[in-house]
Amino acid sequence: MIDRLSNAFRYIKRSPLTVTGSSIVFLLILVSLLAPWIAPYPKDTGTSHIEEAFHSPRLKHPFGTDELGRDIFSRVIFGSRISLKVGVLAIGLALLIGMPLGVIAGYSGGAIDEVIMRVTDTFLSFPSLLLAMAISAILGPNLRNAMIAIAISWWPWYTRLLRSEAISVRERDFVTAAKAVGAPWGRILFKHVLPNSIVPIIVQASMDFGGVILTCAALSFLGLGAQPPTPEWGLMTSTGRTFFLTHWWIVTFPGIAIFISVFAFNLVGDGLREILDPKMRRARR
Repeated sequence: MIDRLSNAFRYIKRSPLTVTGSSIVFLLILVSLLAPWIAPYPKDTGTSHIEEAFHSPRLKHPFGTDELGRDIFSRVIFGSRISLKVGVLAIGLALLIGMPLGVIAGYSGGAIDEVIMRVTDTFLSFPSLLLAMAISAILGPNLRNAMIAIAISWWPWYTRLLRSEAISVRERDFVTAAKAVGAPWGRILFKHVLPNSIVPIIVQASMDFGGVILTCAALSFLGLGAQPPTPEWGLMTSTGRTFFLTHWWIVTFPGIAIFISVFAFNLVGDGLREILDPKMRRARR
């Protein structure tokens, strides 16, 4: 384990972009955890102060104030909490649905595989954002339903990916040996097949994290995600677009936060792929 960690750090240090992405993600996590202590106005993120409305960026309000006089800097900081929460819960739920179905389909084959994959193909036939919009509209526009909608629209990708890995792993000697000694079906599936098929899922989930943040922001922008006065980046962008030509800072800073977060998680995902994929490691040498 120590050797693997040292090798991982060595590969990370070779890639400046991965170091940059990891640093930004670490900073984002730190900001979200310390939000109540580092935000200059932690109690006013949802409170109106009309007399402070539309102040441009200045020392008192580094990112300016919005149409209700709320400090945008504090709202962007608390928005990092919401974005990370959405990413963790949406991807976690998608994995809980997609991973068992994928490993069962890949290991079992036959009719079970056929049924699972036809259901998966049905979901994949719709664009993920369009499907998430439809599900969110049906369930009702709020942040919780947006997370559920994202998870429902994304689980088929993990099912298909894990199925292909499970098909390869089920033919290996250690699985054959487990069958020979009479190991139960569930034990073979979740102790032998799943752990040896998990690496591509880890890489894909890390790369999808930024996509989930962007999708949640898009749903909130369209009115299908977070609702006022929640300090969610997409909702802040949607609210501020009306005033963009005269008060540019209301839209700009939440938009920059979305861009940096998505960019950082994509860099981390690419770095993990290089670390965990032997073919890519050899290509970099």
